[in-house]
Parts: sequence; C-alpha cells; structure tokens
Amino acid sequence: MDEIDRRGVLYPARLPTFTRVLAPDTLRGLVRWFWIPEWQLAPGRTSRQEVLAFPASNLVVEPAGTTLSGPTTRRTHRDLSGTGWAVGALLRPAGIAALHREPREIRDDEIGVDAPELHEAVVAAMAIPDPVARRDGAVAAYGAWLGERLPPPDADGERANDLEDLVASDRGIVRVEQLAERLDLSMRAVQRLTRRYVGVPPLAMIRRYRLQEAAVRLREEPDLTVAAVAADLGYADQAHLCTDFRSVLGFTPTTYRRSTGSDTESSAPG
Repeated sequence: MDEIDRRGVLYPARLPTFTRVLAPDTLRGLVRWFWIPEWQLAPGRTSRQEVLAFPASNLVVEPAGTTLSGPTTRRTHRDLSGTGWAVGALLRPAGIAALHREPREIRDDEIGVDAPELHEAVVAAMAIPDPVARRDGAVAAYGAWLGERLPPPDADGERANDLEDLVASDRGIVRVEQLAERLDLSMRAVQRLTRRYVGVPPLAMIRRYRLQEAAVRLREEPDLTVAAVAADLGYADQAHLCTDFRSVLGFTPTTYRRSTGSDTESSAPG
C-alpha cells in the first residue's frame, strides 16, 4: 500500500492545513505515514476535528510534549483553537510492539512518552518559516529518531503487518475466518497477533476499515444509496451497516451524509 489513504477524517472540509507523508522505505515496516496538522484560527473560533481513526496507535509530538495514543473503539474529536501544530506517526503493528508491550492497555487512551531528543528535534524543525522545509525537516528528524531506536520487525511483526495490509486493502474481508484462511493461520493465531500487535480484536479491525470506507463512499458518492454501500462492503444488508454506524459513530449513515453537505467550522468562546 504505497498511496496515502483518504480514510479516517470524517469532515475533511474542517481540516486545517493537513499533510500526510509516507514513511521512507527504511521505516515502512514500522510506520505507515507521518501526519502534520497546522492551524491558525481567529480569536473566538474553534474547529472541531472528528476522526474515525485507523485501528492502530500513533506516536504524536506537539509543543507541549510527546504522547503515545492507543487504538480507539469509537469516533474521537479534538477542538482546535488559536495557533498550533502536531506531528504524528501512524504506527504499523510492528511499530507499536516496539514501543509498548501491551497496546490493548492503552486502548482509548494516551500516555506520555519521555523522548526529549525527539521532541527537541521536531520542535526545532517546526519553527522553520518555509512550510515545505518545515514539514520535511520534521519528518526527517522524526524518522531519524525512530530509525535509531526501534528494531526492524521480527517474523511475528511481519505477519502482523501483513494482516493489517490485507484487512486495509481487501474490502471482501468481512469475517475473521476469511482473514485466517488468506494468511494461512489458525483463528487463534490471528487473535494472538492482533492482541499483541494491534490492541483490538481482529473483527474490530475489519469493521473499522469497512466503516471508514463506508464514510468515504457516503461523503464522496452522493448518488450511491446506503444499501449499495452496504452491499459493496460486504454487509449482510443496510440494517447491519446502520447498526455499526450508530454503535461506533453515534449516528446513522443518512445523518452523516447530510452533515457532510453542510460541513462548517464551529464557533465557540475562548
């Protein structure tokens, strides 16, 4: 998967300046890509960023410090105000395993990471006035730090990466049995891999990627019916897609589609 994936962000029109940069070949087994939002909002303005995150963990550098965010089980949001930035690394399964022994322990949570050299290097790069040089410098500094400290994937890490690639790229995968068969692994082996290298069960991974793709289709193909989206993504029927939407996002596919048609920034005091 060499292209930047468009999934994950629920309301792209609300995004500040947002850049995704593929990890270099030397880090491709550890990091999918780096992502950099930058914003400068007028006083009193707030931009709510709502995300249906990938079933993965992120290592994030911000001016205030560095955090490791685990996989999520629901949509998340962050209200941006003032001026700021972040530089994050979307970790591959082998990448999170090198940073945390039990990613399921940080599911729906984040923890501080003591990485002063990483923080100092990224903060310095993000102070560069030229926007292209600033982002290139931040990614280069981040990549150098990761390359020096994280070991390359071992055999199980490679298998976990293969599992992630398969779920992410093949929308025909809708059951764990299919995943196990394609990988020539037992169901128990698949479950062990996702527990150790992802932090959520394999079925949760599958459903997250299918929901992400459903959101993209609903947003970008207004003439496609909800029933057609459900069928294309392997759902038994429209009702099953609606149930997944409500349980994870809190609203129906139709409500989401309507909301993307009037997507605007929100205004809030402070």
